[in-house]
Order: sequence, then C-alpha cells, then structure tokens
Amino acid sequence: MKVNKKASINILILILVTIISVVYSNESTSAWSNQTKQLPIYSVKTDEKKIALTFDVNWAEKEYIYDILDVLEEGNAKGTFFIMGGWVNYSDENREKLMKISDGGNEIGNHSYIHPSFTKISEERMSDEIKKTEDIIYAATGQKTTLFRFPSGDYNDKAVEYVRSLGYECIQWNVDSIDYKEESAEVEYERIRKKSKEGSIILFHNNAKYTPQNLKRFIQELSDEGYEFVTISELIYDGNYTINENGEQILK
Repeated sequence: MKVNKKASINILILILVTIISVVYSNESTSAWSNQTKQLPIYSVKTDEKKIALTFDVNWAEKEYIYDILDVLEEGNAKGTFFIMGGWVNYSDENREKLMKISDGGNEIGNHSYIHPSFTKISEERMSDEIKKTEDIIYAATGQKTTLFRFPSGDYNDKAVEYVRSLGYECIQWNVDSIDYKEESAEVEYERIRKKSKEGSIILFHNNAKYTPQNLKRFIQELSDEGYEFVTISELIYDGNYTINENGEQILK
C-alpha cells in the first residue's frame, strides 16, 4: 500500500499540535489553580515552643467560659476566643462573659453573627455577618478584631479571598479536640496531646464539659516542657509569608 507522504506529514503535525495543546492546557490549569487556591492558616512553621489555644463560642444550654478563663489565668496562658455576635446579643450575661474574656488579656476573633455557612451565602451577607459582629465586639470591649474563623470551618476560595479583602486573616486549626462530642476526658486529652507541636493551633469549644480539666492538665504538662501559650496574633507572622498546601504558614 502506497503511503501518501503529504498526508503522513499532516497527520504527524496534527498529533504534535494535539500533544502540545494538552500539555499547555494542563500546565495552565495547574498554574491557575496554584494562583487562585486560597487557604486559611491552620498552623505556623516555627522552632519556638509556642501554641495557640482557640475557643469557638456558640449558643449552648450549658457552657464553661468562666471555668476556662480560670484555667487560663492559673496557667499564665492566653487564648483566642472566636465570638458570634448573635451570642453576645442573646443576653446581658453573654455580654458580661465577653467583657470578662477581654479583661483577662485574651484575644477576640470574629465568628460571624449567626453562624451561616460561608460557602452558601453572598459576599454582601458575608460582609453583614462580619460587620455586625465587629461592631458588637468593639462596643463591649474596645477591641477591633482582625481574625476570622469560618462557621463550622466551612470555606471555599471565594469566601477566603473575600474575607481577606475585608482586612481579616482567616484562621483554622491543625489540632481538633472534638470536645463537643464529650466522648471522655482521656480520649479528648490524648487526641490533643499526641497531635500538638510547635506552631499548633488547637480548637476547643465553650460548651464541652471535659475541656476545662483537660486544658488545665495540658497547660501544666506542656509548660513543664517549656511551651508557651499565646494568642493567634502572637503566633502568626504579620507579613512576608506563604501558606503551603497543608495550611501551614511559613515565613519567607
């Protein structure tokens, strides 16, 4: 069978063009993904023995804020409390608790007004949730918040990018106590003890019954090992940093 030389060359050119197009498309997609992927800070890369204790404050029939504050003060530790504006407005007692948190030298973060999923609401609603809470916290404490934690930890690229455009750093966690399940004091303690290290951000809640006793034990044991418990703002880098694919903040 006689092969048409011109046709063969055209086929070869077509194959090469197709290969080049696929490779370029993949590289472009990868580059676009790397440029647009938005991650909150989950932890900090550091050699310093510093850990941030964080507390999400939500509505609860029974909560332990005063117990937590007593433990922090006793252990010479500071925490960062992510506050819902709606929780503050719910009662005068909650407003007093917020003031007590602030008066203890702890840091206040913004946790929205009524805890909606930020992957399902508009930018206008995001702004409203954050601004209302910001105003409530400032009126009660005089603190202006610069940190935000997504309700239920639920976010996407759009939400992270928009919240940052409002001047907030988005904070997640790399150690989850899962204290709200109240499995047992020992199970929860071992979970945080094994996973914590330099630069860790630990998540607790205001309504978990084992948290105060585990917090006391944790602070004591790690303090004996030379660890310091600081606020998020004292832990994270202020500028000239990157955030890797695991959400670890790294100083350039």
